[in-house]
Amino acid sequence: MTARILVVDDIPANVKLLEARLLAEYFDVLTADDGFKALDICRGTHVDLVLLDIMMPGISGFDVCERLKADQRTAHIPVVMVTALDQPADRVRGLKAGADDFLTKPVNDLQLISRVKSLVRLKTLSDELRIRAETAQNIGIEDMLKGPDGRDEPGQVLLVDGRASSHERIIKALKPIAHVVAISDPQAALFEAAENPFDLVIVNANLEEYDPLRLCSHLRSLERTRFLPLLLVTEPGAEDVIARALDIGVNDYIVRPIDPNELLARSLTQIKRKRFNDRLRTSLRQTIELAVTDGLTGLHNRRYLDNHLRTLFDRAAARGRSLSICIADIDHFKEVNDTHGHDVGDEVLKEFANRIRSTVRGADLACRYGGEEFVLVMPDTDADVASAIAERLRNLIASEPFVLKKAGLTLTITASLGVASNDGGAETREQLLKQADRALYEAKSGGRDRVVLSGPPREATDLRSIESIAFPTKLQKVV
Repeated sequence: MTARILVVDDIPANVKLLEARLLAEYFDVLTADDGFKALDICRGTHVDLVLLDIMMPGISGFDVCERLKADQRTAHIPVVMVTALDQPADRVRGLKAGADDFLTKPVNDLQLISRVKSLVRLKTLSDELRIRAETAQNIGIEDMLKGPDGRDEPGQVLLVDGRASSHERIIKALKPIAHVVAISDPQAALFEAAENPFDLVIVNANLEEYDPLRLCSHLRSLERTRFLPLLLVTEPGAEDVIARALDIGVNDYIVRPIDPNELLARSLTQIKRKRFNDRLRTSLRQTIELAVTDGLTGLHNRRYLDNHLRTLFDRAAARGRSLSICIADIDHFKEVNDTHGHDVGDEVLKEFANRIRSTVRGADLACRYGGEEFVLVMPDTDADVASAIAERLRNLIASEPFVLKKAGLTLTITASLGVASNDGGAETREQLLKQADRALYEAKSGGRDRVVLSGPPREATDLRSIESIAFPTKLQKVV
């Protein structure tokens, strides 16, 4: 992990000590000997985290933190206050100033590196979300990617603690930020964490006859809890246990006796990380959906069709199964746009897509191919059944006028459809599309509002039987 850390302290020896420890972990380190220089560096240089001394001449660390958090350019930078003060009032003041964490002098190496890495990961997630938000704004989809970040809502915390006497103290400490579910049985806690949407699990190392790290390991191995933040409560001097815990994926730790303000700060950091992570995954999922979805009709777009049709075609060929496609084109759509305007044309496209949705089966894939063309992919469907489905869609389009509420119009719309199947000789998906496109051309040139099936002729009796039931007048055969 690489990151740029700013160390702020007016005592050169303290700066050199922290700098050496951070450089040993391959961090990039900047230094400042007063708060004003620190503010200038943060405003003018990329900084991933600030280690900030409290007691400094000119401007205190509290004031520096408040100014950093009040400035939109620097509010996202995590701040760890490093202080010789160990009074609850100082920690409360630091929290109010916006501090993300605390370290008490003399700084323990394990505490320093674990805190820094934890907050740098949180900063990385935060930066990614900010970049996505800016990108969404630039391409005009920011409203589609917006969602509640939940940072003002109480977190959901699972406390695994073998002693009921400590439940009340921890629940009371976390009351301002979270609802806490306390469980003494680690096995029951594992099921609880897997079945419910928690933001944080706190594991107290006082579990009788049970290794708390085994529970942490189980939580990390389960798919449902793999990314759930874990906070370990340990005895003083348990460096070996802490090191092993961090190795298996515990995010943070706190040493007894528990300082309520420190527990509050560390829990809040982990809850933020979880919610940033959740938002990032949601944003990524929505971005992918936007990339493969037609914004007007809500159907899949051509990009998705090109990729998915390849998979479906190859799978059908490998299994010896049928695969059919239908290309549908709205008749005289240019006249709709020219006569009534593109807004009306958009309404027609939306309603056309809705009627396609009402026709397709669960395994079928409906896409907007471009303009007024739509493609329906039908796995495990031979040419005859595909033609019947296409005829049903043609009839659904033509039989009921399009009522366009926004425009206050009612229009009669028809469509021409070309059908092709892999049992008609197509050896590639490109050939299959070309056959369907050629059939579509025949449907339009033959008078429109009809279905044309591409491919070699079948037995006349079979074809007449299907035509007489499904589409007695509209189906034509292209040989």
